[in-house]
Amino acid sequence: SVNISILIVAVVIFLLVIHHNFLSLSDFLRRELSDPSPLGLQPIDFIPAAPQRLADERNDKEIPVVIAASDERLGGAIAAMNSIYQNTRANVVFYIVTLNDTVDHLRMWLRIPPLKNMRYRILDFDPRVLEGKVQVDPQKADTFKPLTFARFYLPSFVPHAEKVIYVDDDVIVQDDIVELYNTPLKPGHAAAFSDDCDSTSSKVAVRGAGNQYNYIGFLDYKKETIRKLAMKANTCSFNPGVFVANLTEWKLQNITKQLEKWMALNVVEELYSKTLAGSITTPPLLIVFYKQHSSIDPMWNVRHLGSSAGKRYSPQFVEAAKLLHWNGHFKPWGRTASYAEVWEKWYVPDPAGKFNLIRRHSEAYEAK
Repeated sequence: SVNISILIVAVVIFLLVIHHNFLSLSDFLRRELSDPSPLGLQPIDFIPAAPQRLADERNDKEIPVVIAASDERLGGAIAAMNSIYQNTRANVVFYIVTLNDTVDHLRMWLRIPPLKNMRYRILDFDPRVLEGKVQVDPQKADTFKPLTFARFYLPSFVPHAEKVIYVDDDVIVQDDIVELYNTPLKPGHAAAFSDDCDSTSSKVAVRGAGNQYNYIGFLDYKKETIRKLAMKANTCSFNPGVFVANLTEWKLQNITKQLEKWMALNVVEELYSKTLAGSITTPPLLIVFYKQHSSIDPMWNVRHLGSSAGKRYSPQFVEAAKLLHWNGHFKPWGRTASYAEVWEKWYVPDPAGKFNLIRRHSEAYEAK
């Protein structure tokens, strides 16, 4: 019995020693796990590479920007693209729609700094797609610009994209184009435009331009075809010089075919207004997108800078604008225009000298 008692005491002592050692080990492990030293175990959020990968994710996503580039206005397109490229870190790819006789000039221009690292594709526009859809006055044939209709054919130029941005060649972007690209579009809407009634630009009257802010400025409401559409004449119009398009919806709704239908009907019935706004590109868009479009931030299309030679906006407002638009007759590269010095900051001189000559000729004309 004595031996059994000794054995029991020994076992108890052994168990106490093990228990003590276990507690010491647990305390040690707790201290190690809570040690803030880089050598300790850290939450995965603290791994330096993780935030960097997240920050770079947007650089991998292509942001398609479509712009038309005619030879006589090529410097405008170059300045617009340069302003977009220099103000973003996103993976912007320019889809430059032009005509065959402009391609060599364009390629030469895009090879020089600071443009040579831009990503782009040059796309040829075939004016024959407009046959029977546009009525050209023989006396004004030289003023007809087929590239103004390139925006009607976006899915053909960027077939793989779900969403694209379209911009005219007379714009300068002063903020990150990703913000415009991320404009939310309502379900079922194929595009988002800047509504004229809501735009800061509409607060200033445009002399000689007629009523550019309502549908009656673009459509002839005396025509039965227009009246049958039951579109209110005082409906706010929108500017199609800058917009975001959902190409999935565009294709589902066959927007291009709808636009072509109204172009062809105008040739037969002359549905557009002749006395007010005078645009031949905007009316089909107004009809097809009547109360079926989303809105972009008006600061992403501050326009009418080219409506007169005077300055209609304050320097502070121009500086705050995300996108400046010289729509109107007074282009910053051709005639005296307001805030042309802002445009000139982004202009890259023409290596062929052709565009510079056009500008000098225009200035000489203005001086007469």
